Amino acid sequence: MTARHTAATRRGDRPTRWRFAACDTVHSSVAAAARVMDVDVLDVAHDDRGRLTAEALRRTFDADGGDGVFAVVASAGATNAGTVDDLAGVAEVCGDRGIWFHVDAAYGGGGLLAPSVRRLYDGIERADSYIVDPHKWLFAPYDACALLYRDPSLALRAHRQEASYLDTALSTPDWNPADYAYHLSRRARGLPLWFSLATYGTDAYRDAIEQVLALTRETARAIEAHPDLELLMEPDLSVVLYRRIGWGPDDYESWWRRLVDAQIAFVQPTSWNGEKVGRLCFLNPRTTMDHVHAVLGTMV
Repeated sequence: MTARHTAATRRGDRPTRWRFAACDTVHSSVAAAARVMDVDVLDVAHDDRGRLTAEALRRTFDADGGDGVFAVVASAGATNAGTVDDLAGVAEVCGDRGIWFHVDAAYGGGGLLAPSVRRLYDGIERADSYIVDPHKWLFAPYDACALLYRDPSLALRAHRQEASYLDTALSTPDWNPADYAYHLSRRARGLPLWFSLATYGTDAYRDAIEQVLALTRETARAIEAHPDLELLMEPDLSVVLYRRIGWGPDDYESWWRRLVDAQIAFVQPTSWNGEKVGRLCFLNPRTTMDHVHAVLGTMV
């Protein structure tokens, strides 16, 4: 909403339809937001890893013209495959065209703390806005989402409400969270994260995330060594997609339900390029390879 408000202010008029650009690999909430806002989505083809790239974005804009596009949404840790888009390249395209650059780092934002994968996030510093969900990979209780702006004053202009019963609240220049969203009232969702950071420090977060990443890489190697399993792609972050050779959709479905019933693990499969496949997503630094082998050993 802030991106659209900013674009409308700069344009001075309204296009026939507002749109933002994204790949179909972005989180499902992005399409839901488009429906709520009554805007359209300009679909951009993804690469073989499911990523939004600068090349594909430029090609789409050249073919389409880009009229009414007020933002581009990229992923830093796509939910399905855990991949990170070409953030630096997409930022360049957005900068050239004067389009708002938003990064969905809801799941993957925690990886910013890990030196081993920090290079994947190059370009995120050019985002106009990005989100991260501390209740995912930053170990906070549900529900907590942080939205960060390059220029918060743009969000204030888009969302601030004027009413006589708010005169007192608006009479001082104090920062007010009610000015940065369409709802006036909300609880302090960030406090659990603040207390945890104050207690453990950022080094503990870095070490925990690196532990998860190391486990993910070891799991990928274990899958490559398994005669009945096939790794679909090298993981960017902490999601592993793989194939059980010889299995069809019904095999995956009955397998994961057996594991839930036996209280072994919750490892719901997913789809990749139209094929049902196995998916492991790691967040807990206390998960070990013993847990992983216990899951893979059931795929018989």
